[in-house]
Amino acid sequence: MSNQGYSQTAQKLPETIRIPDIFGILPIYAYLCPLIMYTLREAWLLTNGSEPVENWQGKIYCLRTDAAFSLTLNKTRGFVAAYTFTVVAAGWLKMNYNGQEITLRPDDFLVYSPGLLVEVIDASDDYRGICLMVDEYTTMDSPYVRDLLHIAYSPILQQHEPKVTLPHDDALHLYRKMEEIICYLHSNHIYKFEVLHLLCGVFLLDLQDIQSRAIVHRHVPQRVEEIFINFIHLLPRHFVEHHDIEFYASRLNISAAYLSRVVRQVSGRTVIDFINQQLAAEAAFLLHTSNLSIVQIADRLHFATLPSFSRFFKRMKGISPREFREGK
Repeated sequence: MSNQGYSQTAQKLPETIRIPDIFGILPIYAYLCPLIMYTLREAWLLTNGSEPVENWQGKIYCLRTDAAFSLTLNKTRGFVAAYTFTVVAAGWLKMNYNGQEITLRPDDFLVYSPGLLVEVIDASDDYRGICLMVDEYTTMDSPYVRDLLHIAYSPILQQHEPKVTLPHDDALHLYRKMEEIICYLHSNHIYKFEVLHLLCGVFLLDLQDIQSRAIVHRHVPQRVEEIFINFIHLLPRHFVEHHDIEFYASRLNISAAYLSRVVRQVSGRTVIDFINQQLAAEAAFLLHTSNLSIVQIADRLHFATLPSFSRFFKRMKGISPREFREGK
């Protein structure tokens, strides 16, 4: 695939600030705080100590990325409550996306939403992309929030793929829209914040237009799609305290049986699979990074007893929590 057009536009933009390799500070707060989700602003200030641009509101940020930057993202593990839109311009990047291994190449488009587990496995030295990050909590009061959620999961629901390979002109169009956002982020425009919100709105509308043309046949009814999206939206906020299907079904005002059927129809997996994957990942993370005892971790994740936690962890990871910690 060609990266024609990306390099020419990138040359016209100022250098963006890259997130340094100090996301390791997040685990400290992760096991001290009951809620393991940070706003975009909180995550940036925790890791950098200062704002990326003067008078930043912490609602929107956009930057160009490379292999080194992408690998540092493993340390966040989805703690940042922000939607991330990525267009690949050059090279390749391999990742584990919510249990599925995928490889991104030029003109691929990927959306990350809070709650999906993502780990970058490897990237080529010439990997280049661009990322737009929009704070999730900010979007709650925004008229674009439903658009964000729909856009985030449309490729997964309708094509059963977390990425979309766009026609080159469409990918380049989105890339340039994000570059325009970078320009305004680093500008002294007197209406900077108003313009940034308008540009994000235009970006989302353009993205919906592109996806509507890319997805010819809908595989999932709209009602089913909405239920699944809402379930995924609830999961990262409640999986620690609630391991049961009934809780999520009650929050969605449907029966547990119907929620189970919807989730299996859309993803081929069960509700419990999604909950267990979150719990196992969180347990592994705390064992690897924190000084909490195994008993404390079991209690933090709301397991009734240490033996039940140990059995769960061994079933999910193949080894006991103690063996996992000793071998880290």
